[in-house]
Amino acid sequence: MNNYFSSDFKLGILGGGQLGKMLLYETRKFDIQTYVLDPGNEAPSKIGCDYFEQGDLNDYDTVYHFGKKVDLLTFEIEGVNIDALEQLEKEGITVYPSSKTLRNIQNKGTQKLFYQKHHIPTADFKTFATKEALENAYNTKEITVPFVWKSTQGGYDGKGVSVIKSQEDLKKLPDTECIAETMIAFKNELAVIVARNPAGQIATYPVVEMEFHPEANQVEYVICPARIDQSIAEKARAVATKVSEAFEHVGLLAVELFQTQDDQILVNEVAPRPHNSGHYSIEGSYTNQFEQHLRAILELPLGNTASKVGGIMVNLTGAEGYEGDVHYKNITEIMKLDGVTPHIYGKRSTRPFRKMGHVTIVNKDIEKARVIAEQVKNTIEVISLQKITPA
Repeated sequence: MNNYFSSDFKLGILGGGQLGKMLLYETRKFDIQTYVLDPGNEAPSKIGCDYFEQGDLNDYDTVYHFGKKVDLLTFEIEGVNIDALEQLEKEGITVYPSSKTLRNIQNKGTQKLFYQKHHIPTADFKTFATKEALENAYNTKEITVPFVWKSTQGGYDGKGVSVIKSQEDLKKLPDTECIAETMIAFKNELAVIVARNPAGQIATYPVVEMEFHPEANQVEYVICPARIDQSIAEKARAVATKVSEAFEHVGLLAVELFQTQDDQILVNEVAPRPHNSGHYSIEGSYTNQFEQHLRAILELPLGNTASKVGGIMVNLTGAEGYEGDVHYKNITEIMKLDGVTPHIYGKRSTRPFRKMGHVTIVNKDIEKARVIAEQVKNTIEVISLQKITPA
């Protein structure tokens, strides 16, 4: 085992957003030296790492040369140059999760075909190379509305996902490789975070339940534990474990799931990194997801995934109608509430629906936590002092 602590060992992180910033809290705790690459000069991670480099995560040379400076490379965003990761692995740099894992996940069409190949339950789908091919399939009734359209590349936080209900909706879509997915009538959207180390040891976190914003298609509340029967929770954790073993990932894998009306568990999609659905763990778990990611990739013993208390996370996103320097209205009011901890990501400028932070509410009684979460949501506003002027 390497000596990671207070040593010359260098951990590289591709991406310097809020996930990287929260991962750096844990590297600071262990005194692990960190290098971060991000395209933005004001990246949230910039203040917390030992070395910061500004550069394009999709540029082969940038990622390759950055990777040569570190001993082990991980990432907090999937949109990175995989060819560079593959070359670094050939030259002896450890990359976790591996380039092979990322290749199977980065493109959503490839990801869905992977589930099919490994007999992992998922919604029926068809892949299309172009918008024209999708329109032809609609015209010949190979696909019928309504369906869920997903861009195979670059979608996140509700971007690159649309529910198609008519031919008019179809016309508005960009011309890109995509998948058309059968709409699932689900009772709940669930998620399970799975940690896996290089030896193949696995630890799963409790199942969380996600409540979404109806317009932005972003998670509003993450509730842990999910308010579901124990048998459903066990089934969800078993499916997530199967997914983890199939991808052979190292680090964290967030597995997003649907619970159907007849209590089947279907995999929606995965993220091979710390994830929004695990933020509650910072206050709520014995081992938070960011520390667990480090434990997994550094071959340290995996930590206890159990919750100490019930936890709910509320996303803080930019209010509609505001753009500019951020102002957190009523933040002191929510801090008066019991069990409430705000996390501010360090983005100086807000815009509608931009993720600016989150708030965790912990309580032994999850229903009480849910009531306080609603209070938080209705009290704090992420605005700027300047409103957007209509064109």
